[in-house]
Amino acid sequence: MLEVILPAEVATAEAFRDLPESQAPLSAGELQAVRGAVPSRRREFATTRFCAREALTALGRPSAAPLRSDAAGAPQWPHGVVGSLTHCAGYRAAAVALAPGAARGAGIAGIGIDAEPHRPLSAGVLETVARPEELDRLAGLARREPQVHWDRLLFSAKESVFKVWYPLERGWLGFEEASVAVTALTPGAGLLTVSLLRPSRGLPPVLKGRWLVAFGLVLTAVVLPGPSAPVHGERLVALPGEGGDEPW
Repeated sequence: MLEVILPAEVATAEAFRDLPESQAPLSAGELQAVRGAVPSRRREFATTRFCAREALTALGRPSAAPLRSDAAGAPQWPHGVVGSLTHCAGYRAAAVALAPGAARGAGIAGIGIDAEPHRPLSAGVLETVARPEELDRLAGLARREPQVHWDRLLFSAKESVFKVWYPLERGWLGFEEASVAVTALTPGAGLLTVSLLRPSRGLPPVLKGRWLVAFGLVLTAVVLPGPSAPVHGERLVALPGEGGDEPW
């Protein structure tokens, strides 16, 4: 599913159940990250790492080195690779691409992906996540497509934004520091336009992304193209029923 909302140069891998330890072994370095964790957390972690290795292989950059995390939990990708991981109940996934300088073309400067169960947020959470203008936008979307849990989609989008922000800025980005506009292109799929409200040294003021609701999940992806990539005319995998020539 993930490849539907990502550019063609991004390699992905996903799993809808946790794999046995024999199929998704962890290195000693990776085991350290889940030392003392309950078995279900270890399986989740191992399956997500397995997806990461599968995606790296699909990218043409297979790696046997441990995929470690930094102090904030962000994965430390091999040199010349950018990527993102996500996991939720019933789904684990990875997305990777060649960074600028490592790719023949412009490359990808940042990727953020997030998966969430397609159900409403817990009471009170939306108020901590959404800005006033976002609440207004969600209300309008809910009137047109009440079957989509727009609050969960917004939460997911902001998680994806943070996963692009953090590796480049190495710092926190609050929910209130990004304003997300959601566009529905077809039932259950569309675009994200993210206005960053905090000055950045490495990111433009506006980021682009896509979202998809399918199989009981909300998926969002935000991608920062390499610095020489064209702003317009870039195509993703076409969403069902999509028309026009939407830019990334």
